Amino acid sequence: MKIQDAMTREVEVVHPNATIAEAAEKMKSLDVGPLPVCDGDKVQGMITDRDITIRATAAGHDPNSTKVREIMSPDVVFVYEDQDVKDAAKLMAEKQIRRLIVLNREKRLTGIIAMADLAVDANKDKMTGQTLESISEPAHPNRGNR
Repeated sequence: MKIQDAMTREVEVVHPNATIAEAAEKMKSLDVGPLPVCDGDKVQGMITDRDITIRATAAGHDPNSTKVREIMSPDVVFVYEDQDVKDAAKLMAEKQIRRLIVLNREKRLTGIIAMADLAVDANKDKMTGQTLESISEPAHPNRGNR
């Protein structure tokens, strides 16, 4: 199954010049943790509720004046809509993340795919379970420089 057949197409985004208060309000109203940061349909980054908490609130930034672009993650993990869902599952497991931005080959946002979307096809239940297990494994801190 192709990612475009399983993904969610209606994706809410936030502009990089929006305040983090606006992003948080959007997250609250949509009941989501992550939001793609886009200027039009061009992805600029990703912001999560954790970014707001750790990078802004804990650092004492004013939510009404701090811009999304100041705390977003610019490096976005993504898949292309014409890839197989197995590619998405593998990437989720490798990166220990539960959702991926979906782009077309022109790198324009076309959707988002989440773990739950992988379970749509009954034949993918084993793959979904294995992916969830991999995502849920605790991360191992870098112990190289102690």
